[in-house]
Amino acid sequence: MLHSEKRSLIRFLVIYLTSTFLLFSLASWIFYTSTKRHLMDKQRDELKYEAKHMQSVLRQLHQSNAPILYYPTFEHIDTAIYNLDRGYIFGSFHSPPALETDISPEILVHVEKVEPYYLGAAYLLTAKKIDFAPLKNLQWSIAMFMLIAGVFFAILGYFLGKLFVAPMRQSIEQMNHFIQDTTHELNTPISTILTNIEMIETFEKCQGANEELKRIEIASRTLSRIYDDLTYLNLNHHYHRKEVTLNMGMLIEERLVYFKGMAEVKGLHVKQEINAHVMLTIDRNDALRLVDNLLSNAIKYNKPGGTLRVVLDMHMLTISDTGIGIREKDMKTILHRFKRANKSEGGFGIGLDIVNQVVKNYGFKLEINSKEDHGTTVRVIW
Repeated sequence: MLHSEKRSLIRFLVIYLTSTFLLFSLASWIFYTSTKRHLMDKQRDELKYEAKHMQSVLRQLHQSNAPILYYPTFEHIDTAIYNLDRGYIFGSFHSPPALETDISPEILVHVEKVEPYYLGAAYLLTAKKIDFAPLKNLQWSIAMFMLIAGVFFAILGYFLGKLFVAPMRQSIEQMNHFIQDTTHELNTPISTILTNIEMIETFEKCQGANEELKRIEIASRTLSRIYDDLTYLNLNHHYHRKEVTLNMGMLIEERLVYFKGMAEVKGLHVKQEINAHVMLTIDRNDALRLVDNLLSNAIKYNKPGGTLRVVLDMHMLTISDTGIGIREKDMKTILHRFKRANKSEGGFGIGLDIVNQVVKNYGFKLEINSKEDHGTTVRVIW
């Protein structure tokens, strides 16, 4: 799966699963709140029933006229009776609670007025511990439901996401096939043009036409570089890299000669400070793509008569230009494929994407500093 497909799939899954989780969380909270209220009401009704039963016992004691009265007790509840002034008379509590206050958050309390007035008792308080077992079972059931639903919808979301990115994959594959076919068709005429130009220059068969030949050569080299870039993009994921120890100083000087014609046409002043002893372990084609794209951009986006500065030391390669620069709002996306900050200069917007891929493949660091209308400086640090 391509990086763009993975990014789209991950974004879809994040939005899909987040919205699903929030929806189910809201539904579960509403269900839990409603069920909890129902369970608590059920326990309160049981407590009210016990209070009615206690009143019937008090009535029987009142009517019995027994010489010795006893206070009835129950197994699962505590009770207490109070007089008309809400004063405590008797009860089964270890410490008598006040009638106006709740005993504990974990205890249900019910106060009922005794009518008619029995044995000096005007108020009856009944209390019992809340049975949390049904609530814990409810919480466990909801948690298991959320887990099972989460796994189910994650799997469902993954397959939906695959269907979602399928058209994108098909379009990318079609575009890759188109690039592959196009580059294949371009290769033969480009190679033929360059070979014949080199033969003409070697045997000097066309004296007086050097300027025209130079223009043809520049255009041909530009096409050749575009061909190489498109091939690199198309085959990068399957490309077998052969890392060797390269003399970066010699390679950069070689590429400066390659781009000399393009720089001269634009009237650029090329300044170079190249350490000839910088050795770097890298695939030669990757090194070419890295250097060529940085030099090409520095020439393409430079101003006529501007300066191109190339500095190579033991730790980094720095390429600076005095060109049109990059707008601040484009800096965050300038490394994205097909992103072009300035459309007036043409191009495909793949140069810096290729540079970024090479930098990531070898664990280098890429720094881009630019100011609009003042130029750009790119550093590759290893």
